[in-house]
Amino acid sequence: MTEYQDYKYVMQDTGNLYLGAKFTCSELIENEDVPFKVKTILQRYIAADLDPETTLESLFYHMEPKGFVYEACKQLKIKIKYSVPVEKRSLLGKARILYQTYSIKLEKFAPIPLADKEKQGVLIQEIGISKLALMTFHV
Repeated sequence: MTEYQDYKYVMQDTGNLYLGAKFTCSELIENEDVPFKVKTILQRYIAADLDPETTLESLFYHMEPKGFVYEACKQLKIKIKYSVPVEKRSLLGKARILYQTYSIKLEKFAPIPLADKEKQGVLIQEIGISKLALMTFHV
């Protein structure tokens, strides 16, 4: 049996750590590419009250701008990369669906009502964590 691996990745650049949104909390904790500090934050602050099989996509899709998990994530300066289906018309008038991608801070994404996210068809692809914020986060 093949396992679904799209949007399950860990990447880094000089300023950010990027996590694919299809990872579950337990998969991230077990993944050797995830920095130790991120694993510790997940175990102690984020996944403590969640089902281990909760995906990052589900966690951030349903997150409201209140509570301890939101505040911990806000301190990490998390950015959400998501796509929204948009109908585009060609010169001949033929309609087709394309995906517009956005990357916004958690503080702007979390207040969007769940009904609006569902109506727009939001698909979360990636979670970005600032390395500077990660470095200054006290565990």
